[in-house]
Amino acid sequence: MRLGILSESAPGERRVAATPQTAATFIDWGWQVDLETGAGERAGFPDAQYREVGANVVDGHTARTANVVLCVNPPDQVDELAAGAALVGFLDPFVDTELMTKLRDGNITGLAVEAIPRTTLAQSMDALSSQATIGGYAAALLAATKSPKLLPMMVTAAGTIPPSRALILGVGVAGLQAIATTKRLGAVVHAYDIRPETKEQVESLGAKFVAAPTQEMDEGGYAKEVGEDTQAAQHAALAPHVADADVVITTAQIPGRPAPLLIPDEMIAAMKPGAVIVDMAAGSGGNVAASRPDEMVDVGGVHIYGPTNLPAQIPQDASRMYARNLVALLERTRDDNSFRIDLADEIIGGTTVTHQGEVIHPRTRQVLGLPEPGTPPKEEPGGATE
Repeated sequence: MRLGILSESAPGERRVAATPQTAATFIDWGWQVDLETGAGERAGFPDAQYREVGANVVDGHTARTANVVLCVNPPDQVDELAAGAALVGFLDPFVDTELMTKLRDGNITGLAVEAIPRTTLAQSMDALSSQATIGGYAAALLAATKSPKLLPMMVTAAGTIPPSRALILGVGVAGLQAIATTKRLGAVVHAYDIRPETKEQVESLGAKFVAAPTQEMDEGGYAKEVGEDTQAAQHAALAPHVADADVVITTAQIPGRPAPLLIPDEMIAAMKPGAVIVDMAAGSGGNVAASRPDEMVDVGGVHIYGPTNLPAQIPQDASRMYARNLVALLERTRDDNSFRIDLADEIIGGTTVTHQGEVIHPRTRQVLGLPEPGTPPKEEPGGATE
């Protein structure tokens, strides 16, 4: 049983899918661990640390041809993966149709961490949450360092500096961490989420919940799309808080769907010059009308940042958390010294998007336009079938 750990090729990516500690765990299972040279260097884990626990340091091709291949983002050389192997990582299974097709056609089992069920049983494997925690913290630090104002109140010989006002829109894992961090830095914090149950969470962190329209979650635990009337009421309630804020952090995202628009152009125009917005959803359409992925946009003195990979800015602890998520996930696939996909397992079955030459995740099949399994072929005119 051979496990490969890849060096990430995406621009700016500094994380690694396994640390020396988790590599040692896999070796204790009886698995051979092959680390691509330099895979952990940018996260602060040199090759020597992996060698010390018994891992092999190999070239990229050798790592990519393992039985199980771990990544943060998919490798560029998907064609090099061995037929029957498994690729585990952030695979963007509800958007990246090209990758899903390649995995299917290459007979690669794809375990997409985005598809891990959001259940209590799967909490230790929930990579979306672990990386969102890092992202929310990093977003707060980015806003604090880019703001021309101090976040805390300061009483000095030169006079009293009032605290900055921070507004957090979206109270998932990232939003809660952004609230906690801006609060610890001394800002006066307000927050909003369309889900009513988040009010108690916001107030437990010492922030104030903004009174605006709320609605219940969908079956997957995410906010539902809102209608035009609800969105208009939402914007009207948020507008004065946005205008009053020195720092705004937006985090509202729904996997596989465009991010909801929370701050339209007219709200930006009403903000104070020098205000800073960090739009964590810029890569999926943006919560802010003017945001652009991985760019800073200046609109009338309001600086809008659209970082798409904040966890990579804190790569060591982000890698530690992610690597532990993967250990917990792969523990459910371990069968003595081998690897087994049990589609009847509620977590593995929900996480597996491709297997044995088929796309099996219902949502991925829907994105690809594939019929439900077992659906009879359509009959064409003249008796032919598709």
